[in-house]
Amino acid sequence: MSLNSPSSAALLLAQSLQQSFVTGLEECATKLSGDSPIKFQWTEWQRNGGKNGGGSRYFTEDNMVFNRASVNVSHIHYADDPDKKLASATAISTIIHPQNPHAPSIHIHISWTEMKGAGGYWRMMADLNPSIPMQEDQDSCYEVFRETAPGQLDEALAQGDKYFYIPALERHRGTIHFYLEQYRSSSAEDDLNLATRFGEKVTSRYLEVLSKRLELEVSDEDRQNQLAYHTLYLFQVLTLDRGTTSGLLVHDENDLGIMGSLPSRVNKPLLQSWITKMPEAQQKLLEDILVVLPVDGEVSNEVRVQLAQTVRSYYRQYPESLKFQASGNIVPPTVKNHK
Repeated sequence: MSLNSPSSAALLLAQSLQQSFVTGLEECATKLSGDSPIKFQWTEWQRNGGKNGGGSRYFTEDNMVFNRASVNVSHIHYADDPDKKLASATAISTIIHPQNPHAPSIHIHISWTEMKGAGGYWRMMADLNPSIPMQEDQDSCYEVFRETAPGQLDEALAQGDKYFYIPALERHRGTIHFYLEQYRSSSAEDDLNLATRFGEKVTSRYLEVLSKRLELEVSDEDRQNQLAYHTLYLFQVLTLDRGTTSGLLVHDENDLGIMGSLPSRVNKPLLQSWITKMPEAQQKLLEDILVVLPVDGEVSNEVRVQLAQTVRSYYRQYPESLKFQASGNIVPPTVKNHK
C-alpha cells in the first residue's frame, strides 16, 4: 500500500480519529470518576490470519460513566486476490452509550471503499441517539453538520432520516441523522478534507455535549426511559441496520466488535411486544433473537456473539428478507464487494 494512496490516507485518518476520540472520552470520564480513572481496553482481530488485514478496537462497559462504548478501526485489503473486485475497505465505526440517561448515545461511521481499477468512495454517518431528547443537543449537532458540510447538508439529513426510520414502530432511532453514501466529488483531496473535518468536528462536539450531561441527576423514571430506548436501539440494529447485517454476512472474525453497538441491557417484554408490528416474514428473526436474550435482558459478551450468529443464520436462510433492511437512496453493495 503506497503511503500516498487514498487507502493509506483513509487509514491514517481512521487511526488518528480513534486515538483522539478515545483520549477525549477517557478525559470526560475521569472528570466524573476522579481517583478511579476509566481507561478503554484495546483488542485486535485479523482477516484470514492477517493476510487480508483486520482491525483494532478500544472498548469499555458497565462502569460509572459508560454503559457500553466501542471505537473500532478496520482495514481490509485484497490486492493479492485477483478474484476480488474490492481493493480495500477502511473504516472507523464507533458507538457510545453513557450510563447517565441525560447523556445521549452517538453513532459515527466514516469509511473509504476502493474498487480495483474503478476508484473509490466515502461513507459518512453520524446520528445522535438520546434516551431523553434535549433540543439544545440536537441543535448543537445540526450546527456542526452545517459548518462541516454545508453543500451536502440537506441530502445527508434526508438520507439519514430515511435510513434510521423504524417502520414497525413509526419512529426514528435518534433525533438527528447525517448520512452520505458512496460520496465522491471531482476532487479526491476535497473529499478527504471533508471526511477529516467531519470526523474531527463531530467527535469534538459530542465530547462537549457529553461533558455537560454526565453529572445531571437521574431519577428512576429516567432509568426506565433509557432502558426502553436501549431496547429500541437493539431492535433497530438487529432487524434493520444494513451496515451491521452486511458485516456479519461478510465474515465471522469480529462478531464481538460488530455487536459492540448493543447496549448492555434491554427490556425483553417490551422487545417481545413488537413482534406483531413487524412484517410477517421478519417476525421469525425477532423470535430467534428473543430465544437468545436472557430473562433479565442482559446483553453480555456471550449473548452478543450468539446474537451475531442468530442474525447471520437468519439472513443466510432467508436472503429475501434483506429487502426489509434500512437504506437511503443508495443500497451499498458491501457483501457483494467482498465476494
